[in-house]
Amino acid sequence: MAVVVVESPAKAKTINKYLGQDYIVLASYGHVRDLPPKDGSVDPDHDFEMKWEVASDSQKHVRAIAEALKDDDKLILATDPDREGEAISWHLLEALTKRKAIRKDTEVERVVFNAITKNAVTTAMENPRQIDMELVEAYLARRALDYLVGFRLSPVLWRKLPGAKSAGRVQSVALRLIVEREMEIEAFRAREYWSVKALLGTPRGDAFEARLVTLDGKKLDKFDLGDEAAASRAVAEINGRDLAVGSVESKPASRNPAAPFMTSTLQQEASRKFGFGARQTMNAAQRLYEAGHITYMRTDGIDMAPEAVMAAREEIGRRYGADYVPKSPRMYKNKAKNAQEAHECIRPTDMGASPEKLRLESDQARLYDLIWKRSLASQMEAARFERTVIEVTSADQAVGLRATGQVVTFDGFLKVYTEGRDDEDFELVDDEDGGRLPRIVAGEPADKRRVTPEQHFTQAPPRYTEATLVKRMEELGIGRPSTYASIVSTIQERDYVWKDKNRLLPRDKGRLVTAFLESYFGRYLDYNFTADLEEDLDKVTTGAEDWKALLARFWKDFSAALGETAELRITDVLEKINEVLEPHLFPVTPEDPEPRRCKACGTGRLSLRTARSGGAFIGCSNYPECRYTRPLAGEVEGGDAAGPDGKLLGYDDDGTPVSLRVGPYGLYVQLGEVTEETPKPKRASIPKGMDPSTVDLRRALDMLSLPRLIGMHPEDGEKVEASIGRFGPYVKHGKVYANIKDPEEVLTIGMNRAVELLAQKAARGGGRAAVKPIRVLGEHPEGGEIGLYEGRYGPYVKWEKVNATVPKETAPEAVTLDQALELIAAKRPAKKTAARKTAAKKAPAKKAAPKAAARPKKVASGE
Repeated sequence: MAVVVVESPAKAKTINKYLGQDYIVLASYGHVRDLPPKDGSVDPDHDFEMKWEVASDSQKHVRAIAEALKDDDKLILATDPDREGEAISWHLLEALTKRKAIRKDTEVERVVFNAITKNAVTTAMENPRQIDMELVEAYLARRALDYLVGFRLSPVLWRKLPGAKSAGRVQSVALRLIVEREMEIEAFRAREYWSVKALLGTPRGDAFEARLVTLDGKKLDKFDLGDEAAASRAVAEINGRDLAVGSVESKPASRNPAAPFMTSTLQQEASRKFGFGARQTMNAAQRLYEAGHITYMRTDGIDMAPEAVMAAREEIGRRYGADYVPKSPRMYKNKAKNAQEAHECIRPTDMGASPEKLRLESDQARLYDLIWKRSLASQMEAARFERTVIEVTSADQAVGLRATGQVVTFDGFLKVYTEGRDDEDFELVDDEDGGRLPRIVAGEPADKRRVTPEQHFTQAPPRYTEATLVKRMEELGIGRPSTYASIVSTIQERDYVWKDKNRLLPRDKGRLVTAFLESYFGRYLDYNFTADLEEDLDKVTTGAEDWKALLARFWKDFSAALGETAELRITDVLEKINEVLEPHLFPVTPEDPEPRRCKACGTGRLSLRTARSGGAFIGCSNYPECRYTRPLAGEVEGGDAAGPDGKLLGYDDDGTPVSLRVGPYGLYVQLGEVTEETPKPKRASIPKGMDPSTVDLRRALDMLSLPRLIGMHPEDGEKVEASIGRFGPYVKHGKVYANIKDPEEVLTIGMNRAVELLAQKAARGGGRAAVKPIRVLGEHPEGGEIGLYEGRYGPYVKWEKVNATVPKETAPEAVTLDQALELIAAKRPAKKTAARKTAAKKAPAKKAAPKAAARPKKVASGE
């Protein structure tokens, strides 16, 4: 009996069905070894020796495989068909050899399959090979490079740029793209231009619309009608002339379908159509692959296996008729610079398995539907159109208008699938593919019914979505299919980037890290350098490049760059960043010719400051006499709290102003002003994860009232409180603190939920066990288990973070799922707290004159 090893239990379960009782199929649960997260795990001074260790979570999986090999003399490594899968097999073999689980008579084979189907798996078993060491060496080179950059560059960031978390070989380049795009947007100045359209009539009473394209006999450029006066003159020129149809030209056109999906295009399309993030897309695709529904999902190939092409053509003919099947199969050429991954596209394993035949979870169902339709459409007949262009002119040729139209004569692949579009076209463009036009004959008059000028402004480039960022990285040759999702996720997890309405925006610390790296490690953020390095790494895959020679070349220059920063002082770094970011931080405008002059005292010079939390702000050189601060971009994320007085939210019951402000440690709310009598007015920080746009007067007052007494603990009668500290929201009982993950919950958490969190914290520390349900009532419609619990204040039902007390008149054993849903719906907090009526009272008539806003102490700690 042979032992087969794959990455995941889901994949093992599917494969086990196909192989039967002659095989034991076990899961490695991903990588079993990794480099210890400490300096020295890669040693450049000793030929880049790499020190691996088996992760604690992986010990039991390696042990299970070793135990199985005691009775079996054959090991089949069946991990994924890409570089990462090859590395997992190599690591596993190394770990098993070290445990002496591999004997002299143990036969070791490597098999790969691009789809988890019976045919693919059995065919792979009949064609084993050995581990491909060139693929493994390509993995080792990438892993060593990423380690050296991360563990040698990140400490430089920590020492020279307080609050910075990490740097990465590719993630820092992706961050640079986002920062540069944001600076483009901030530097953008809209330009006005006008267009003129006319509603014209035919002798038969039909109407059509045409746009002005020539004036005074000259072709109009985009900005020729630069203001309303120019547009009005153009309207007068049209109205002052008789118009006639000069020509009518119709010609056929066609559009071919898009290629089948590869990793990057799947991520882009899932983002456009469903708003999926890259990681969400890949998680759903992984489950579809492991269940045997689609081929391998990490690939830059767009070729489709011949048998799949024929199956697709048969399915198209059966569903839509012979007219939709092209005479010959469509072939797609891969445009990737080096298709080093699994070479086939992402497609259904069974073209006849339509989405409605499979019972899948929501994300998987939508993604499978997308893949199935795209795969079929890629082998369908082209869509055919008839495009018509009508030229309308005046007798003296001084004025010319054009009407365009398009009619679909055969829908072809459009019957199944239409590819989404990104809004990467920065400027407004005219739609050349208008709708159907009426019957128009050359030479006949065109009756003017209405002539309309329209004002336009040029548009700033759009912010990146996860999809368009991946698309841009692919265009530049940065990253590879297996890395896109982790790169995009990492820069968000590091808090360098945040997402607003699916758009990626840089945070202050992201800007600072980028400015620092561009100033002192610019070569390693260069797009061409990163792309060239990716190509060199791909050459290792083919054996054209020695991996250690590549590492040696990289390390020689990189270590020298590290050495040049050794003597840098933080003040030197800040001054350099001030210089790099000056056009962004202090833009000169006609309204503000001296942007670095302090707006509060009038004599100080504004410059960049950083805080230990990683926040950055602009402060006055006259500090502490002048306490003026403002955020980097002049506005805060989610609301305007810039300037010394912040944003007024309203007044409390005593008439004291409540404001939203920004300081070196982020956003906070403040009660009152800084005066001689109150040099330290009460403040409360806005915790990470709370949307600043939801901070109205009522919420601000609730936060200023923290810590909040929840009640007395049922076991010992001591106080249980909720508040916000340096590590975020928490509940406290005696000396026990338990974190609250959702910052919104700090204002609403009740006793049952608080006791549960405290018990869980105690259980992790060896104290009380976590609360267990009396019984599980069922699943919530939005997902997640609903349980019935016994609390010290009586029974309650729980779903996620919502605890709802069961009415006294209802016996616990009588609680049903429907009743629980009603209780949870009633208890569930609204998404946004209603605002308290403001301005009910006016501020006191007599108050001490406010000083400039004080630079807050570490408000993130709740002090």
